Amino acid sequence: MRLFGLIGYPLTHSFSAKYFTDKFQKESISDSHYYNFPIQQINDVLKIFEKENLCGFNVTIPYKESIIPFLDELDSSASGVGAVNTVVIRNKKKIGFNTDIYGFECSLLGSYPTKPQGSQKNNILSGLSALVGNDTKALVLGTGGSSKAVAYVLNKLGIKYISVSRTRKENIISYTDLRPQTILEHKLIINTTPLGMFPEIADAPDIPYSFITSEHLLFDLIYNPEETEFLKRGKQQGAQIKNGLEMLQLQAEKSWEIWNK
Repeated sequence: MRLFGLIGYPLTHSFSAKYFTDKFQKESISDSHYYNFPIQQINDVLKIFEKENLCGFNVTIPYKESIIPFLDELDSSASGVGAVNTVVIRNKKKIGFNTDIYGFECSLLGSYPTKPQGSQKNNILSGLSALVGNDTKALVLGTGGSSKAVAYVLNKLGIKYISVSRTRKENIISYTDLRPQTILEHKLIINTTPLGMFPEIADAPDIPYSFITSEHLLFDLIYNPEETEFLKRGKQQGAQIKNGLEMLQLQAEKSWEIWNK
């Protein structure tokens, strides 16, 4: 049996094990298992590497960056981003990839070879190509591993963005720096933080929601709950919204493709 899984902590929020278990059943894949591997510190990944028949695993919060020193090699995607969410073990080498790039870009643009089962039918950014041509600007909330994949895609698409964090740093503003004009000028707002993730569903990034309009597009990388407090507040202001479930499905399928090369 081939073994796959997910490392992170905590993993109570994760749908990955169910997604792959369902996939294996639907596609009659009988030689593979997928499990959650909650580890409280990144050094514990060494025990995961010792598991018999381990072929690869996904990586989630908070280890997308700290996993890198434990790997033998990085694909160009992971190297370019500086974060890993997929690891494959090939010829005894541990190689890191970043399929969040693929998942986010495809979900953002509503453009993919095969629409993942159960994905949202209404692509909020179906008109993004036109918006990019009109100099769309974005706010990226958070500066963790997931934000790096988002920034990579925005750079690729030529979308100017500002990163927002709790602490002001070089090229990063703080939430207290956000002004009404900043919100009004940045029509695409992307939450890459865990704020609002189950079970802390009442939490939301501290931005001035009252200045969000019907011209805004709010994208939350969180998928549990389906509609986060961040998305709810945007929706109340008339904004279009989209959660991270489709992105999860797309990156998961890309991971599966990498594991089976």
